[in-house]
Amino acid sequence: MNPRSTLGGGTLVALALLFIGLTVLFNHTLRGWRLDLTQNHLYTTAPGTERILAGIKEPINLYLFFSARAAQQLPQLQTYGVRVREFLEELAARSNGKLHLHVIDPQPFSEDEDRASELGVRGTPLGAAGGQFYFGLAGTNSTDGRAAIEFFDPNKEQFLEYDVVKLVYELANAKKPVVAWLSSLPMGAGFDPQSGQMREPWAVYSETQQLFDLRPLDAAATKIADDVNVLVLVHPKHLSPATQFAIDQYALRGGHILAFVDPLAETDSSGAEAQNPMARMTADKASQLEPLLGAWGVKFNPAEVIADRGHALSVTLRQGEEPVVHLGVLGLDKSSFAANDVVTAGLSNVNMAMAGYLEPLQGSKVRFEPLLQSSTDAAALPVERFRMLMDPGTLRDDFKPTGKRYTFAARITGDVRTAFPAGPPAGVTLPAGVTDLKASVKPLNLIVFADTDMLSDNLWVHEQNLFGQTMTQAWASNGDLVQNALDNLAGSDDLISVRGRASYARPFERVEKLRHAADERFHDKQQELEQQLHQAEEKLNALQSAKAGSQSALILTPEQEQEIEHFQAEKLRIRKELRAVRAGLDQEISALGTTLKILNIIVVPVAFALLALLIGLWRRRRRTAPSAATEKGQAV
Repeated sequence: MNPRSTLGGGTLVALALLFIGLTVLFNHTLRGWRLDLTQNHLYTTAPGTERILAGIKEPINLYLFFSARAAQQLPQLQTYGVRVREFLEELAARSNGKLHLHVIDPQPFSEDEDRASELGVRGTPLGAAGGQFYFGLAGTNSTDGRAAIEFFDPNKEQFLEYDVVKLVYELANAKKPVVAWLSSLPMGAGFDPQSGQMREPWAVYSETQQLFDLRPLDAAATKIADDVNVLVLVHPKHLSPATQFAIDQYALRGGHILAFVDPLAETDSSGAEAQNPMARMTADKASQLEPLLGAWGVKFNPAEVIADRGHALSVTLRQGEEPVVHLGVLGLDKSSFAANDVVTAGLSNVNMAMAGYLEPLQGSKVRFEPLLQSSTDAAALPVERFRMLMDPGTLRDDFKPTGKRYTFAARITGDVRTAFPAGPPAGVTLPAGVTDLKASVKPLNLIVFADTDMLSDNLWVHEQNLFGQTMTQAWASNGDLVQNALDNLAGSDDLISVRGRASYARPFERVEKLRHAADERFHDKQQELEQQLHQAEEKLNALQSAKAGSQSALILTPEQEQEIEHFQAEKLRIRKELRAVRAGLDQEISALGTTLKILNIIVVPVAFALLALLIGLWRRRRRTAPSAATEKGQAV
């Protein structure tokens, strides 16, 4: 046996054993080390997520219910299932042992399936056999607290990190968030002096009571408690300087505020007690939140209402009348929603009435992010045109859209300065040792809506009687929008900072560019050929009709027969060329695919092989060079 070949074989075996040993060693010693080379850093968690994970004090169990076998028939869900599992494993690895992940494949009629339902993960019917597909997450903490994501919707993939981290945050902080609610509108339960009966709370107010620790705040309040997570301001009017100062100081402490202002709040009962009908109709129903909005970098004009022809709804003013399009009553759809904000994620439609608009104040350093916007077929009209409106059809008279998209709702974040630079207003005395804030201690988190009517029941819910009980059923997403905003603001600043991420499924951008360029390049040629084909068919039909209708059809001249044959041949030629043009649309894409295959299958392996060969030759030369020098010395 050749000693050189024996040595080479032994070296290969030794290298293989060394490779296996190093792999096992690195799996243990480098556990937790990760390098995210994806373009959009899909496996790199946000800094806010890291801080939330670091703040977990008690262990949390996470249960991922995923029907893995059933997902084999659903490629999109199978791929997304891998993405969700890998992300949860990443969170567990970064939680210092506080998150314990359990992956469960619930089989039909099993205890795991019952466990999923018990924890709040719903199954989706799959196929005619009636099986259930599970793809959700449930969590429990050490105090029997529970939270769940019923189903991971692939369409909300960009909010995966936020949804999961929100669930973890809720389990790590089991206490209900405190919401202070200040409203000049009659939203809570109470006595209605106009009807002389007790009134029910508005649906959005009732929902908030169930989900949060809601504390009604008096309009004359002089302090916002430190434990308030979110301050809600609905149609603020005639607030005293002391109350405005309390709100100002809360904002400077880094408060989270949800505000609803309106140029014309239809639910405002101002002027209802007036005897003169004209006085009731002309009563001021605009919100008043200056100078606070100005200090927060927001411009709101209470003298204008947005008319939007692109989103206008039909309304019936009086029973028996035909519905009429009302440019001030709007039904916003997904085209109006911010695509990358969790507040508007998953909404279907939002209704508004006589809404105003918001703009960033010039020179302000806050971040102004629109959440809801009008179409470009919109314009700002004077509020007087809506105040005494008898016929909504008149709004279309001389309507001239500006082509601008107006902002109905916005998120404002950043450092702000006080609206009271001269100090506390008259009558406000600070406790001993306490000084008023002049600038933000922590960044402000504010969401503002330029409409209050969107909160009223008639724009998003209807009542129905079920077995003697009155039930409300939503027909628009207004309530979901408000609860999304409260959920988001009620979390910590770290949770708010976790925003939408890029999608796991990346489009073939190069292919799409090629397809678009090919469409542009061949479109004109395709139209030209189709026009020629149309003309050829018309001439051919005319000649054949003349032949069929002629009394001397059997004695057509050779020239006529030749013309018919010419047009038939021309028709076949154009059809053939048209098919070639249509096939050419994918020619460059196919060429790109072929190039990639050649690169991956041939060029790259050959390049690596040549590189390995060159390295081998170089190392061989290095080994033989000293030997040659030694032999030369001995010869001398």
